Amino acid sequence: MGKHVNLTAADRFKFGGYRADPAGTPKGGLVVIQEIFGVNSHIRNVTDRLAKEGYVAVAPALFDRQQKDFQSGYTPDEIANARKFIANPDWDAMLRDTQAAIDEIKGAGPIGIIGFCMGGSVSFLAATRLNGLKAAVCYYGGAIVKFADEKPKCPVQMHFGAQDQGIPLTDVETIKQKRPEAEVYIYDDAGHGFHCDERGAFHKPSADIAWGRTTEFLKKNLK
Repeated sequence: MGKHVNLTAADRFKFGGYRADPAGTPKGGLVVIQEIFGVNSHIRNVTDRLAKEGYVAVAPALFDRQQKDFQSGYTPDEIANARKFIANPDWDAMLRDTQAAIDEIKGAGPIGIIGFCMGGSVSFLAATRLNGLKAAVCYYGGAIVKFADEKPKCPVQMHFGAQDQGIPLTDVETIKQKRPEAEVYIYDDAGHGFHCDERGAFHKPSADIAWGRTTEFLKKNLK
């Protein structure tokens, strides 16, 4: 459904991405931020899904600065390999590239952002530091707690799994205390990556509820 696009950041770095457009007049635009597995089939599917909801959606390839066109699956070896990209994350570079994606689709109307795993953390930082966003949705962003003192410029919704081995519920409670204006949902039977139907951690009941909340939140704030 979508197509590869080329993007250029403020520092003139050129990188790739995946864009999907709706059939009719767009309701707005959405930037989709990847997990540590690159702009892989899961992220492309999410981007396509959002286009079917009526949004122009673009997923910037945030690892192109380190390795062009990196994509990964979810075997233990692939997960271990993908972790190298976040050993020392360059949040500022990822935010530059995220801003380029926002600018790419600003003609579509109001713009939101949605991210998963590492992308959930990037989405929160984008809400606090970047310009042009009307809404941010963050799925199981493990670094959000580190940045929770920063105030978002737009409404934020977050989703966490109670069984997540990497994000303790104490972190989620800290986020809720520091950011009382954010919508924060916890899914009792879900672990990390519960939204991704290509992972062993996929939990369909939680994913379906979270997606319904996501689309309602976007509908409310992107108008």
